[in-house]
Amino acid sequence: MITSKTVRVTIHFFLVIFGLIWIYPFIWMVFSSFKTNNELLTAGINPIPESFNWDNYVRAWDSANFSGYFVNTVILTVSTVIIVVFLCAITGYALGRVNFPGRNIVVICIAAIMFIPKGYTIIPLFKIVNQLGLSNSMLGVILAESSGAHVLFILMFTSFFAKIPKELEEAAEIDGAGFLRTFTKVMLPLSAPMIATTAIMQFIWTWSSFLIPLVLTLNKPELRTLAVGMESFVGNYASDYAGMAAGASISLVPVMIVFIIMQRYFIEGVAGAVKS
Repeated sequence: MITSKTVRVTIHFFLVIFGLIWIYPFIWMVFSSFKTNNELLTAGINPIPESFNWDNYVRAWDSANFSGYFVNTVILTVSTVIIVVFLCAITGYALGRVNFPGRNIVVICIAAIMFIPKGYTIIPLFKIVNQLGLSNSMLGVILAESSGAHVLFILMFTSFFAKIPKELEEAAEIDGAGFLRTFTKVMLPLSAPMIATTAIMQFIWTWSSFLIPLVLTLNKPELRTLAVGMESFVGNYASDYAGMAAGASISLVPVMIVFIIMQRYFIEGVAGAVKS
């Protein structure tokens, strides 16, 4: 007779197996970053290196200029996250709390933008940045990455702010708070889970962004980010796959650290968005 405990053990066993299969490419990449190129190409699916070779990380950090790319990526990602969080929060607050004519039409138009592929906007985006005199500059890349409707985040904030009791807003108005003060002092602190969710997702997207940093830094290689810098390992006749694995490992560590630290807020934000 099959008991409920046996069923649970069986389910957990298959989940563990599935999880190992799911993370195997990441494990293979990390261990491959310690191999030589010859060993990497001949080892097959075996991830364990014969000896741990740290030269790949030294080569990626110094020779491939990943130290500079890392700083550029941090500046770009942190700046973009701050701008996107603030813009999406205040837009969501306006759509969720202010009952102005045509609000539903605005929401529908914002939602419709979600179906426009990002690649279609790269040419007008490049022209706008170029006309502003910000091409081949970090500020231009930051503004370009921060642009766009960010539909998911706006709708999340809109849904969250819409369900907050009106009494809190009325109490702030009685105390003499205006629109912006009510937003920054009352509403924004309450939306911490949404802020964390937006920050994590935008952090991951911006950190791994390739197209915009590539197009806007073509004439200034020193402004490249880690994702664009991976091209340094690809040559005309040969590719440094071991160095590429080391570079990819360096790129993924900050993303994993940020997600581990903020995962509780991320889960709360997603749960709050679904409930609303």
